[in-house]
Amino acid sequence: MKYLLIEDNAELAAALCDRMRLDGHVIDHAATLSEGADFLHVGDYDLILLDIMLPDGDGRGFLERHRARQDDTPVIVLTARSEVSDRVGMLDLGADDYLTKPFDHAELQARCRAVMRRRAGAAQTVIRRGTVALNPVASVLTVGSNETTLRNRELRLLELFMNAPGQIFSKDKLVDRLFSYDDTVTENAIEVYVGRLRKHLEGSSVTISTHRGLGYRLDEG
Repeated sequence: MKYLLIEDNAELAAALCDRMRLDGHVIDHAATLSEGADFLHVGDYDLILLDIMLPDGDGRGFLERHRARQDDTPVIVLTARSEVSDRVGMLDLGADDYLTKPFDHAELQARCRAVMRRRAGAAQTVIRRGTVALNPVASVLTVGSNETTLRNRELRLLELFMNAPGQIFSKDKLVDRLFSYDDTVTENAIEVYVGRLRKHLEGSSVTISTHRGLGYRLDEG
């Protein structure tokens, strides 16, 4: 998954980014609402982690504008406010969930997974397409009776494809979803990861097809 963290506490932001990357996610960090808006203007994210009290404004106004643009990217609010009225207000503005600081990273990860499952309309963690099953939490791909533990970017790429079968993803789009702005990467890296996934999927009813000049698509046989 690709996350955007909008948080002005440098120590907390660094800790969250480090942990998310260790868990295999891509994450960009903005220290202000303005920087967060810039990131959203040029990139796509699976989830936004939003602090409320920021140097250039209130995150609630940012959230309200985010929803007014009909942007349905899930938002989890990170707040030091524990009053029920504050939490209810943020949910009413369009937040998908919230966590009160301080919080445990394991709980944040669980909340992120739950929000993404709700967005996909699924109650289960495992994603199934044809004879293929992917467990993003365990990083395990199952093809028939064979199980493979995927590397981080292999996992995130296959998760992206399996959540949108039939959709063509350009190389630029895949680079944007798999790498942060701080990463140095070429489009050839996408070819390498797609090649690895094709080997993992051999013998299954699922394939990744190339559409010249357009990109790649996951097909179910």
